Amino acid sequence: MTTVTAPSTPRERLARLAAGHITVLQRGYLADQSQAVAALARLRRGAGRPAGQLPDLWSLIDTGPLHETPDGARPMSESELVRAEDALHVALTLYALHQQSRSKGMHQADRPDRRRGLGAAVRRMMKPGDIDEPLRKRLVRAGTAPDLTALAQRLRDIVVLLRREDIELDYALLAGQLYTWQRPGGADAVRREWGRSFHAWHEPKDSGTPAAVGPAADTTRTTDTDKDAS
Repeated sequence: MTTVTAPSTPRERLARLAAGHITVLQRGYLADQSQAVAALARLRRGAGRPAGQLPDLWSLIDTGPLHETPDGARPMSESELVRAEDALHVALTLYALHQQSRSKGMHQADRPDRRRGLGAAVRRMMKPGDIDEPLRKRLVRAGTAPDLTALAQRLRDIVVLLRREDIELDYALLAGQLYTWQRPGGADAVRREWGRSFHAWHEPKDSGTPAAVGPAADTTRTTDTDKDAS
């Protein structure tokens, strides 16, 4: 019996591209490779700002694979390409901000036993069994942003808090959600995803052990946290 694989959707293709970019950047940054450290420093300047506003970032965010069409799939339309490119920009620049001066990989793949979606990440900042309303409202406010620029700015505020608390996030998943968010009716779908992630998260029974790593993650550590000072 032949197994037929469904053609990848634009969201899936974008998530894979984001994961590939971030995996390379994260591995290089944690290995203290000067090229990766410099790349993240440049990307951080774009966090919360519209895609295309900083031409300096164009050479860092390779959107070429989005213009390629996998076997069995259809070419992405112009509007889909724009949404994907904008979503990739937001995800990569937010990741760069999140990773700054952190000694472990702040991009970790979301798994059933290790939730790393946005809702779960916000919930992890709260005390077990308690709902911190100001934090919850930050997530709600992000979900009700009027446009992608406002959403990126509100997500930036959340990412700063996640970095302070050393809490990881799946940026490939976020990139796909940012793509969906821009589609007609997509914001409602993404808000539901964030809400499910928020309520589904629970403290792992073996929380004292390191989180499992997905294929797009890297937990290589470095003790150098001063490399971003320059």
